[in-house]
Amino acid sequence: MLAGLQNVTFEFGARVIVKDATWHIQPNERIGLIGYNGTGKSTLLKLLTGGFSPSKGTVEKSRDTTIGYLHQDLLSFDTNESILQVALGAFERVIQLEKEIEELGKELERTGDEKTLHEYSDKLHEMDTLDGYNIHHTTEEVLQGLGFSNADLHRPYKEFSGGWRMRVLLAKMILAKPDLLLLDEPTNHLDLPSIEWLEKYLQHYQGAVVIVSHDKYFLNRMVTKIIELYQKELHVYNGNYEFYETEKEIRIEMQQKAFENQQDYIRQNERLVERFRAKASKAAMAQSIMKKLDKLDRIEDVSVERPNIRINFRVDKTPGKVLVELDNISKSFGEQVILDHAKAEIERGDKIALIGANGKGKSTLLRIIAGIEPIEGERKWGHNVDESFYAQHQLESLNLNNTILDEMRSCGAQMTDAELRTLLGCFLFSGDDADKKIKVLSGGEKARVALAKTIVSKANFLMLDEPTNHLDMHSCDLLIDALKKYEGSLVIVSHDRHFISKTANKIWEIVDHQIKEFKGGYDEWVAWNERMAAQAKQVASSKKGEQKANAAPAPAPVVKEKPVEAAPKNQAINKEQKKELQKQQRQFQQAEEALNKNKALLKTLEAQLADPAIYADKDKFLEAEQGYKKAAEENKQLEQKYEAVFNLLMELEEHAG
Repeated sequence: MLAGLQNVTFEFGARVIVKDATWHIQPNERIGLIGYNGTGKSTLLKLLTGGFSPSKGTVEKSRDTTIGYLHQDLLSFDTNESILQVALGAFERVIQLEKEIEELGKELERTGDEKTLHEYSDKLHEMDTLDGYNIHHTTEEVLQGLGFSNADLHRPYKEFSGGWRMRVLLAKMILAKPDLLLLDEPTNHLDLPSIEWLEKYLQHYQGAVVIVSHDKYFLNRMVTKIIELYQKELHVYNGNYEFYETEKEIRIEMQQKAFENQQDYIRQNERLVERFRAKASKAAMAQSIMKKLDKLDRIEDVSVERPNIRINFRVDKTPGKVLVELDNISKSFGEQVILDHAKAEIERGDKIALIGANGKGKSTLLRIIAGIEPIEGERKWGHNVDESFYAQHQLESLNLNNTILDEMRSCGAQMTDAELRTLLGCFLFSGDDADKKIKVLSGGEKARVALAKTIVSKANFLMLDEPTNHLDMHSCDLLIDALKKYEGSLVIVSHDRHFISKTANKIWEIVDHQIKEFKGGYDEWVAWNERMAAQAKQVASSKKGEQKANAAPAPAPVVKEKPVEAAPKNQAINKEQKKELQKQQRQFQQAEEALNKNKALLKTLEAQLADPAIYADKDKFLEAEQGYKKAAEENKQLEQKYEAVFNLLMELEEHAG
């Protein structure tokens, strides 16, 4: 066991966070720690690291166990050092060794002392054992994986925003390779490519990892065990997040039945007490029943903690077919070009996810769509569009002197106070929270108020920039459910892959300063990209093999390309496109078969020419040589035809997609 809790109870004042909890973390475990916002997940991590002491029980840790803990409080750290130097801080011993080796080297040059030579050799050996000569390369690799460019590496840490600083500290932590990594919302400040890189890195991490995250997609790919903090207890599920969801439903159903059975039992016994209490002869029996009820271990009602409230949108007007038209749009910030003569249309019913790496201009494009970003080119609203825009800057429009409830009333939703309070519950404002003043709220709480206002606006076109950033999983699910039923159109910027996969029917990317559209959901887009990458790799491999064959007589590899699949079934492809696609697929297969057949012939002729016996017969040699030249020339033509058909297929599929 690396670390854990043994019969731990922890209280904040009168509030119990966890009661009699036992949790042992074993080497190489991948654990997701989950629970509703405010239940105490971060508190549990602080207990494990010694940041808090339990009210009762013990926190256990092996003497040699090293722990790395990534959390928001780390942002108070500041320095003038470059981000490369900060991340290299993970290798304290190696950096110390570098200094010692340098000093010993100078002393050795000066004295030639044998004792110094031995010490110098020992230090070199330790450096080699710690793989110290590769730390700069490894650190650069990790920082680049987390989204930093080469030019960024030598910039001062203090120049970067909070999100980028958190990436540097994450890099430093994983480079230090502690036995146990505790990561509190590690994907909050990452874009999609960086999240994917982190997944791959952590999957091969030689140590245990505990992750607190509201990113279901990330948890599904990362963890093999779920620990849920629910009703002040820790519940263990031996599987990923999908397994947890299925198993949790079964457990809730069983707990609900047990709760109802116990309530029936309590009611029956209470009726007996009422009946017997007045009779002197039965008073002792009534007392006995009451004592038995007092000692009863009460089962919690599962519906108490977070009821399944629904968010309902109200759309007043139906817009025209095209909501927004972007024509010949160009946008740049100094030398950084975002869009260059780009075009796009948003149609009624579109639910678009705008995705890609940070810095590519997603939020800028969203502001262009909203009509609040200066541009070159033309942007036109369609007929009857009633829009609502949610982004971090919307927080500035909140009236600081209003209560949350006042702020919700001010957006003209025509909802009763009871309905508004119910809705605010979905956005993690329960009970008296709705009466808090806006000015006392944290940044995350203000963001949730602004999002709630956007949701109740009765708009038929929503623009949402990172709407799930300050929500827990349950609230995300409620929002997903609402957006699925939403009759209007929307554009979302989000790095939450689960959220995108459940809400979007189109994917937009900014590629080469143009808006590239994919007509299909996120999972289809991922599958299409993987298919295109595999086909490109096979073509590159085929070309490489061909170049090898032409450079020297050697057996040529047989190309085993998979036939190109048709576009996803749910995409609308007209009959002509489908017919042409099928025709090109047939031609592709024919070209592939002819190429493979010719390569097999080339292989046979090469084997003949490699046989010394053939050179004894001049006629046979000339025949084989001429046959080889002819086959090689034919191979070249077949390769060109194969490539042409392949490229046409890619274009057709992309157009269909």
